[in-house]
Amino acid sequence: MTLARDVAPAESGPAGPLRKNRQFLLLWSGAGMSFLGARVTAAAYPVIVLWHTDSPLAMSVVSFAALLPLLLIQLPAGAFVDRWDRRRLMMACEVGRLLAVGSVAVALAAGRISVPHLAVVAFAEASLTVFYRLAERGAVRNLVHRDHLSAALSQNEARGRAAGLLGQPGGILLQTLTRWAPFAFSSAAYLLSLFSLLLIRKDFQGARTGSAKKRLRSEVADGLRWLWARPFLRAVLVSIAVTNILFQLLGMAMIVLVKEEGQSSASLAIIFGISGAGGVIGALAGGRLRRLSLGSVMIGGIAVWAVLMGAMSFVRDPFALGGLYAGAAAVGAAFNVVAAVYQVRITPDELQGRVAATGALIGSGSSSIGALLGGLLLAAWGAGQTISVIGGAMALLAVIAAVGPALKGGHADETSA
Repeated sequence: MTLARDVAPAESGPAGPLRKNRQFLLLWSGAGMSFLGARVTAAAYPVIVLWHTDSPLAMSVVSFAALLPLLLIQLPAGAFVDRWDRRRLMMACEVGRLLAVGSVAVALAAGRISVPHLAVVAFAEASLTVFYRLAERGAVRNLVHRDHLSAALSQNEARGRAAGLLGQPGGILLQTLTRWAPFAFSSAAYLLSLFSLLLIRKDFQGARTGSAKKRLRSEVADGLRWLWARPFLRAVLVSIAVTNILFQLLGMAMIVLVKEEGQSSASLAIIFGISGAGGVIGALAGGRLRRLSLGSVMIGGIAVWAVLMGAMSFVRDPFALGGLYAGAAAVGAAFNVVAAVYQVRITPDELQGRVAATGALIGSGSSSIGALLGGLLLAAWGAGQTISVIGGAMALLAVIAAVGPALKGGHADETSA
C-alpha cells in the first residue's frame, strides 16, 4: 500500500491557501466551540464532585464514567462513522450533548447535586463526543487539499489545545461563580457548533465502493486487522496507552494536591491554564516536526515527560507546577500532530473511522483505567506519593522505549499492503 494510492485529495490541481478554504474553516471553528464546551464540562465534573463530597473515590467514579466510552464506544463508533453520513452524525451528536449537559445545568440551578446524575450525563456526553471527534477527524481530508493535510491537522491540534487552555481553567472558574455556569456555557457552545455544521455544503466522506454493507462486527474487524498488521503502530499505541494512564493519574493527583494543600480551586485554574498554553505552543510546532520519524518523536517525548514528572514531585507552587505541566503538554501536543498525520496518510479513507477508533480505544481508552486506579491510589497514598510513583513509572517507560527496537521502525508500515 502506497501513500499515493491511499490518500485521495479533496480537490485536484494546485492548492489554494488553507485560510481561504471556507468549508474547512467552518468545520474548524465549529468543532473548536464543540471542543471548548467539552473541555469546560470535563474540568467542572471532578472539581464539583470533590469539593462537595470531599471524596476522591466519588471523583474517580464520575471521571471513570466520562472516560468509559473510550473503551466501550470507540470500535462500534468507528464503524458507524465510516458507514453513516458524517455531517449528519455530527449534528445529531451536538443535539444530544446539548440536551445532556443542559439537564445538569437545570439540576444544579435547582440546588441538586447528584453523583449518579453527573456520572450518567458524563458518560452520555463522552459517548457522543467519541462519535463527533471520529467523524470530524475523518472529514478533514475530504475538505482540504492533500498538500494542506499536515497544516490542517496541526491547526486542529492547536485548536484542541487552545480549547484546553481556555476550557480547563474556564470550567473551574465558572463553577466558582455558580455551579451550573459551566454546563450552561457548554450547552451554548454545542448550539453554535450545530449552526456551523448547517452551513457546510461539502461532503465529509468520499464515494463508497462495494455492493453491500458488511455486518458491523465484520467492519470493526477490518479496522483491527489493518492496524494489527503494522507492528510499529502497535508499539506506538501500547506506549500511548501506558502514558495516558499516567497522565490521567497525574491530572487527578493535581486536583487532590491543591485541596490537600488548602488552596482554592483558583490554583487549579492557574496550573491547567499555564499547561494549556504549553499545549498550544506544542501543537503549532508539531507541523514542523514532520521530517522527524514518529518513533524518534515518541522516544524523545517519553524521556522529556519522565524528567518533568520527576520534578513535579518536589514542587507545590501552582505557577511552577503549571510550568512543568506546560512542558509536558507541549511535548504531547507535538507528538499528537506527528502521529495524526502519520495515521491519516497511511490509512485508506474507507477505514479512517475504524482505524482512528481502534487507536483511540487502545490509547485513550486506557485513561479510564487511570481514572479508577487514581481514586484508589489517591485515597490510600495521597497526592504527593502518587505523583512520585507516576514519575518513576514514566522514567522506567523511557528506558524501555530508548533501549528496545519497537519504536525504531515505521517505514514498513507505510509500504505494506
